[in-house]
Amino acid sequence: MSYLGEDVPKLGFGLMRLPMKDREIDVARTIEMTDLFIDSGFTYFDSAFGYNDGKSEEAAKAAIFDRYPREKILFATKLPAFEAKSAEEARQMFWTSLKRTGAEYFDYYLLHNLGSVRTQLFYDYSMWDFMRELKEKGLIRHIGFSIHAKADHLDETLTRNPDVEFVQLQINYCDWESEYIQSRKCYEVARKHNKPIVIMEPVKGGMLADKLPPEVRTIFDETGSDASYASWAIRFAASLDGVITVLSGMSTIEQVRDNIGFMSDFRPLKDSEQAVIDKARKALADLPSIPCTACEYCTRGCPEGIVTSAIFDALNFELVYKDHEAALGGYEWDTQFGGKASDCTQCGKCEEVCPQGIKIIELLKEAAAKYE
Repeated sequence: MSYLGEDVPKLGFGLMRLPMKDREIDVARTIEMTDLFIDSGFTYFDSAFGYNDGKSEEAAKAAIFDRYPREKILFATKLPAFEAKSAEEARQMFWTSLKRTGAEYFDYYLLHNLGSVRTQLFYDYSMWDFMRELKEKGLIRHIGFSIHAKADHLDETLTRNPDVEFVQLQINYCDWESEYIQSRKCYEVARKHNKPIVIMEPVKGGMLADKLPPEVRTIFDETGSDASYASWAIRFAASLDGVITVLSGMSTIEQVRDNIGFMSDFRPLKDSEQAVIDKARKALADLPSIPCTACEYCTRGCPEGIVTSAIFDALNFELVYKDHEAALGGYEWDTQFGGKASDCTQCGKCEEVCPQGIKIIELLKEAAAKYE
């Protein structure tokens, strides 16, 4: 399908989870994977300034740009201005990415990970204007941003920047109705603004592939299909209207083979398959979890600014997927710009306003013990 004047395959290669060897990216295995991907007719690659401390972009140079004609590749990377101490440092990130990759120009360039207090820094550093200037110079072909935030935040950002050409959203069937991630609501906002969408986290960091709870695996197994669990998740995302491509952060050659196997001749989900996805989503939602709806009443009234719903999201992630390390990573990321669980003074203001009657103080103690 054609988006932004070019044909883009529905499957994109996310370069965030490349194979490792001795704590470094295994370039030889990465080359094997990218070669198979390109030879199978796929062209879209996605990286970021900060992935693997810049090693992801360096691996892209070695595996892709040093070995293929530039015009054969569609490449996206991202600029995390919130990690810079000044506008000058933030702007330099672009030039560093360009040098690391040897890409000459970027087909898709994104301001990286808007949301929370991070968004304001992109305005403070005039990064939107900087990105537009780079496009005028031909160093960027299409401008966009990735975001982890609620739908109203996305709506405000798109309203304020109407010339943005595309947006990258976290969308998967598990988070489709989540009040914390708001996949569906964010998708609908992007469609309202008529913005093409790149989808990230379609398999929720692998959780919807190899870490599905038994209750959910059984739902897919009972269909009699030999399709991988990952294929159900990726096809759900790719079946949505207005999607440029769906990123899969592949780490092994087997994952590449699986993904290109069902995406080379992509078929949108049939109604009967969508019903299976709906059943799996309900089964995930029915698993024991903290009944937080991310209304944020607790956070707005908290004198310590504790990001309670984000902390509960980490606890729920561990409850459902039994993955402590992934939950810990989510907790550390979400609390770097907000109050940690251990900051709680037990004043009780949060519990007074919680519509769900959650015992917030005790759960914050649990989170502090688990993740700090």
